[in-house]
Amino acid sequence: VQLVESGGGLAQPGGSLRLSCAASGFTFSSYAMNWVRQAPGKERELVAGISSNGGTTNYVEAVKGRFTISRDNVKNMLYLQMNNLRREDTAVYYCYAPHVGAWGQGTQVTVSS
Repeated sequence: VQLVESGGGLAQPGGSLRLSCAASGFTFSSYAMNWVRQAPGKERELVAGISSNGGTTNYVEAVKGRFTISRDNVKNMLYLQMNNLRREDTAVYYCYAPHVGAWGQGTQVTVSS
């Protein structure tokens, strides 16, 4: 099982980034997926989740209306579109398959002017 994130980087407040997660080694389309973040000095926080078929999504209150989680079950890819970024969104973002017990290595997102 492997989850590999990409797309992090530096963005200005109000800017956008799109994170991607490439999944392999398991039947991706059968499992719900999450994005989790960890800011410096803080515990990991579930940011967004999506059901196996993409029909149901959920978000932590702090990102509602700004972030969108999506998936492509043909390409075995998970995405997180992040708009109107805020400084408090700065964190390492992880792709997480909760029912498989697999984590990606994380990608750094820094929001700063």
